Amino acid sequence: MRLVSTRLAATGPSRFLLTARKPLGAMMTRSLKTPFELKTPSKLKAPFELKTPSKLKAPFELKAPSILPPASRPFDRLSASELETLEQAHRADRFHDHCGVFGIHGHDEASHLTYLGLYALQHRGQESCGIVSSNAKEHIAHRAMGLVSDTFGAEILDRLKGRHAIGHVRYSTAGGSMLRNAQPICANTDGGPVSIAHNGNLVNATVIRRELEGRGAIFGSTSDSEVLLHLLARSRERHMEDRFIDAISRVKGAYSIAMLTDDALIAARDPHGFRPLSIGRKDGAYVISSETCALDLIGATHERDVDPGEVVVIRRGRLRSIRPFSREADEHFCIMEYIYFARPDSNLIGHNVYAYRKELGRVLAREHAVGADMVVPVLDSGNAAALGYAEEAGIPYDTALIRNHYVSRSFIEPTQKIRDFKVRVKHNAIRGFLEGKRLVLVDDSIIRGTTLVKIVGMLRAAGAREIHVRISSPPTTGPCHYGIDTPTSDELIAHTHTIEEIRERIGADSLGYLSLDGMRRTAAKELKRGICDGCFSNEYPVEIDTSHSMPQLTLFRAVNEEETER
Repeated sequence: MRLVSTRLAATGPSRFLLTARKPLGAMMTRSLKTPFELKTPSKLKAPFELKTPSKLKAPFELKAPSILPPASRPFDRLSASELETLEQAHRADRFHDHCGVFGIHGHDEASHLTYLGLYALQHRGQESCGIVSSNAKEHIAHRAMGLVSDTFGAEILDRLKGRHAIGHVRYSTAGGSMLRNAQPICANTDGGPVSIAHNGNLVNATVIRRELEGRGAIFGSTSDSEVLLHLLARSRERHMEDRFIDAISRVKGAYSIAMLTDDALIAARDPHGFRPLSIGRKDGAYVISSETCALDLIGATHERDVDPGEVVVIRRGRLRSIRPFSREADEHFCIMEYIYFARPDSNLIGHNVYAYRKELGRVLAREHAVGADMVVPVLDSGNAAALGYAEEAGIPYDTALIRNHYVSRSFIEPTQKIRDFKVRVKHNAIRGFLEGKRLVLVDDSIIRGTTLVKIVGMLRAAGAREIHVRISSPPTTGPCHYGIDTPTSDELIAHTHTIEEIRERIGADSLGYLSLDGMRRTAAKELKRGICDGCFSNEYPVEIDTSHSMPQLTLFRAVNEEETER
């Protein structure tokens, strides 16, 4: 069990309700008689122990409901509790986009352009967003939970005055989902105001945080990114860029950072180059962005990418490159950026995302050929790979699923339960068109498998005779430690099941994954860069210290903060 937050609440004179919250797929409730005792190991390592007094009948077990119903069960005959569990797990059945950063220096409409940049990067984080502008005297910030379009109106943008600005969209990877963890993170130092927007994950942040807390530092968030601010503020270097370099020299892991001072925009990538960061120009101003699609939206030209281990300092209209760290012999760019996260119209480290996904589909077709009447993508994640598969296999590409692109996160569910509502509101199969057809269903990955259970069931209900699932990435067997919010290994279906067991679970006639060697060969041929594929190979380029986790106090404090800020 991976416990992220807990709540112990009175439900009557002598009863308590224990609810484990986030991830939804592991939601559990059980009423217990008092007295009630909750014990955890001091570092909250798995497995999580729930101990109860001897008055309770033995044996006592707290179990999560099964996320995946057996494939032998008719899809339209699931119990209400199973459907509820599937609905709750649907949004958890993907890797979650991590964060996106954007910055501009030297433009009269800096905050407005940053707003547009974040809008283009919304796919990288939907939990919170923020913009900080600088008028050369002070930093003006606005951060909020929610989407960019819902957060920033004309009145707020007009208040964010100044010719320099940075912005951030966030999906929490370290720390919790709460307003105080929204970025950019701001602070006043003896060198002036500083604001930081960070994409990635610092694997030694907890160790440094405990060290700083032991010296009297007070943290205002549970985010790993705040460690950078404390290190910067404590640096004895004279110039701000030197303080920044001093700070990032202490951390390990993945970072692509945009930092705003009173007169400069500073950007950096870690020496391994895990996360993307691009440099552009717009009307003489310099622009920093996680992806080139944001540069396209504001009409900026893409100049180049920030190199691994490079720090760029933009001040008074000039860009200065500093290379304080030796570049790693092998770059470790996150391959999931290409497979899933980045927008297809972005160019990352010199290669188009859409073209790479299409090539993966071609390789997949060569590795897992099958006779079929049509190739069908899971919209929108499987589009490019499905097209590549169809072209290589000589099988017609068609759209058997229709996606509603106007689904809002705040849609109103009907009062009367509609079976499988959360998947039907997003996808719907074309009935009649699929009657008796053999389908190749292509998607980019399988995390927990719950979404494919529903889609395969929907296609069968629409009349498909055979459904052959093809995945344009290897089995996901391990978590990411470098800035992607992923389930623990035990929650990954490919870690706990064989491919044949997964096939049975999702109800497909056959299942084929892209091989690890096939993915690596394609990366070497197309990208000509080193990659990080730890979530597929369990080979991690930066050592992970799993003995240091967030303090238990922080875990429980996060629940109260989340409730307050809602």
